[in-house]
Amino acid sequence: MPRPALFWLAAGFALALIGGRAGLERSHSQPTLPSPTRPPQGDGFVAQRTKGQASAPVTVYELSDFQCPFCRSQAVETFPILEREFIETGKVRWIFLNFPLTQLHPNAAAAAEFSMCAAKVGKFWPVHDLLFSYQVKWAPLKNPGPFLISLADSAGIPRTDLTPCLDSHEMLPLVRAEAEGAAKSGVQSTPTVYIEGVGLLTGAYPVAVFRQILDSLWNERAGGPLRRP
Repeated sequence: MPRPALFWLAAGFALALIGGRAGLERSHSQPTLPSPTRPPQGDGFVAQRTKGQASAPVTVYELSDFQCPFCRSQAVETFPILEREFIETGKVRWIFLNFPLTQLHPNAAAAAEFSMCAAKVGKFWPVHDLLFSYQVKWAPLKNPGPFLISLADSAGIPRTDLTPCLDSHEMLPLVRAEAEGAAKSGVQSTPTVYIEGVGLLTGAYPVAVFRQILDSLWNERAGGPLRRP
């Protein structure tokens, strides 16, 4: 289990990244936190890669790598259940952040760039799903670019809307800034989530673990047991 101080470093990263309170609960007794490099592009299209209501009592920040097989497991197997039970019911707001482990996954940064170019045109989540669904196809490629751009067709994005962004590597500074911010905040592996009021949860945990944590937070903050859809 990470040290408590590390939890607040993660919270500081989330605050610095989004550029605002973002719903984090902070008391006067909590320390002043370091501010990692703020990403370009304003808020880094955070709204485009957020699911859930702003009024949700719990916010979860997911730091993920599109080429990580454990991230794929969480995205394909666990997240759809969490989305149905907690996000769509207004209990949780979920925010995706990039943490490509390029020393292990050479195509992760390219995939993250692609996802951010898609976010720019309001298509982050369809591309998110496609990247994880077809991970085994593009992950081993020496040049994943042509395959990645082909996913634009499945996501319903005109290639002309993405090509200038990809060719110019417009989103690479944003991806790098998020990765650097995560590292400065103590994150070392993927998937890692920061759950407000709990801290860092590292690894692809089963749904039961998330349910236990999120149910407990809901009971505490909303004053009643959570009813599943």
